[in-house]
Amino acid sequence: MLDFTDIIRQIVLLAFPVLIAVTFHELAHGYVADRLGDPTARLAGRLTINPLKHLDPIGTLVFVITRMIGWAKPVPVNPYNLKKTKKDMIWV
Repeated sequence: MLDFTDIIRQIVLLAFPVLIAVTFHELAHGYVADRLGDPTARLAGRLTINPLKHLDPIGTLVFVITRMIGWAKPVPVNPYNLKKTKKDMIWV
């Protein structure tokens, strides 16, 4: 069984890599959508490496508690702005 210091150590060790992964994952969605013609993410200020723009408060809290489940705020995408709606949504 894990004691409190092991739990804190796990959270600290996981926080930075997960923060980077979540940030760049959501940034990639927005970047691809922007390159394919949808400026929604750019106009919403989501094409940034600032992790605070991408973290969902509840998803982050659930991750801290469970240390394995969590989520970010999805990047807004308007499929009707994409050049080839169905094909481009697959890329996004």
